[in-house]
Amino acid sequence: MIPIKDVNPSSRFPIVNVSIIAICTVIWLYEWSLMPKGPVPAFVPGYLNEFEAFIRKYGLVPSEVFERPYSLFTHMFLHGSWMHLIGNMWFLWIFGDNVEDKLGRAKYIAFYVLCGLGAAGLQMLISGIFGGKEVPMVGASGAISGVLGAYMRLFPHARVLTLVPIFFFVTFAEIPAIIFISLWFLVQIVNGIVTLPFIGYGGVAWYAHIGGFLAGFYLINIFRKKEYYR
Repeated sequence: MIPIKDVNPSSRFPIVNVSIIAICTVIWLYEWSLMPKGPVPAFVPGYLNEFEAFIRKYGLVPSEVFERPYSLFTHMFLHGSWMHLIGNMWFLWIFGDNVEDKLGRAKYIAFYVLCGLGAAGLQMLISGIFGGKEVPMVGASGAISGVLGAYMRLFPHARVLTLVPIFFFVTFAEIPAIIFISLWFLVQIVNGIVTLPFIGYGGVAWYAHIGGFLAGFYLINIFRKKEYYR
């Protein structure tokens, strides 16, 4: 299922959300400029091209996190491909504005970063246990998963216009956010279990998605605690 938009207008311009999208896009364009443009050189053990070296330095490598603690933050703004960037930014564009609207700009920044750290924590834990400590992790998807967890809790009945494939056909349907996001989360769990034996080979960081979602799902109550007392 592919979300097209949510039927849930926000009351003000989501400047933080748009800024995150802009920052990630600009950084990706820089990453893209580092990619080899000519023939791929023969494999040389230990050699990294400029793009790979950049990812290794600013991406989150679990075995090297104490050497480069800043990577806990910087990895959230890196991406590995155009599709990686577009997919993440599309979800953030659809769901992030309403969460920012509810929390306010300053709280939304803190919330977003904490969700990204929660995502990184679970992915590092699983990588440490099952192999994959040397695989760099990049992407905003962990933090964005936290935004989805918050959105489901804040707006469970908001409608999400969704492109739904049915065998060889596709159709559009408005699905309640609680159903759409629950199904999305189920997919992350299933894929995480299925791909666990191959975690050392890289690929999608499913446990970052799970960790980020759980962080956002529970943190949103803390960030909105004052409103409950009112």
